[in-house]
Amino acid sequence: MTSLGRILTAAAAVALMTTPAYAQRINSSAQGTFGQVTLRSGFTPDPHVTTVNAGGPIDVSTVSDNCRGFIAERPSFTLNFRRGELPLYIGVVAEDDTTLVVKGPNGQWMCDDDSGDNLNPVISWEAPRNGRYQIWVGRFGSSDLAPAQLYISEIAGPADAVPQDLPDFTLNPNYGVVDLVSGFQPDPHTVNVTAGGEYNAYQIPGCVGSISRAPDYRVNFTAGEAGLPLIFSAQSDADTTLVINDAAGNWVCDDDGGNEGLNPSITFTTPVSGQYDVWVGSYAEGDYPAAVLHVSELTSN
Repeated sequence: MTSLGRILTAAAAVALMTTPAYAQRINSSAQGTFGQVTLRSGFTPDPHVTTVNAGGPIDVSTVSDNCRGFIAERPSFTLNFRRGELPLYIGVVAEDDTTLVVKGPNGQWMCDDDSGDNLNPVISWEAPRNGRYQIWVGRFGSSDLAPAQLYISEIAGPADAVPQDLPDFTLNPNYGVVDLVSGFQPDPHTVNVTAGGEYNAYQIPGCVGSISRAPDYRVNFTAGEAGLPLIFSAQSDADTTLVINDAAGNWVCDDDGGNEGLNPSITFTTPVSGQYDVWVGSYAEGDYPAAVLHVSELTSN
């Protein structure tokens, strides 16, 4: 995908949906699974980007003959929009073949399959209405879930023009700094944090979730000779993620690699001495759940 702008001229192919006969399985009143956002015309950054999972168990062709793909019962995302003089574009970028279903503020349903480049869908409104847009990101030919990026734009700017600036590990961490020497006690070392933030971690390859601009925590680590690993994990009742800039300057991420529930975990098998900057993210945009960050040489959550 190189440009949302190139794909939007094909948006006229978007099909309007009649009132769904299958609506009893679609919960169009629920908040989006991956969060919600309120945007006013002229919002920045533009496009607004959210990481979601495309797909679900409902074959949307049973709703309308003009629609394709499999969607979830709940919307993927909820947009509360205040219009201006500009159009509104909603599009998806993914490696898989995705589809898009939107219920607008007037109750009208719209859907699209391949109006964009590379089998990506897009829906546009020249004169959008004020109100709530319920958005489902589906998959064509499969009910399995797959990661996707949902784009909301007024200018149809290029998808690759989404700011590529990375989180800033030079900023002071939100919850402090610790110096740890291999063999540290107590093990694990723990710190209470609030997960989440306003930054879409998907811009770092292999990462998901919402994180803050500054690190949540910094570990200045001195490696030992015992051959112990260095393990970072987070514990929360919510679905959290981990993003780490390690001592070599590499970005390392995890979503559900922990031992319990949806907790993330990252293990450095042969850690080196240096600075490890850690972000605890929230998988659902707009959520800021309480979490506990664990640093250990022995165990993971």
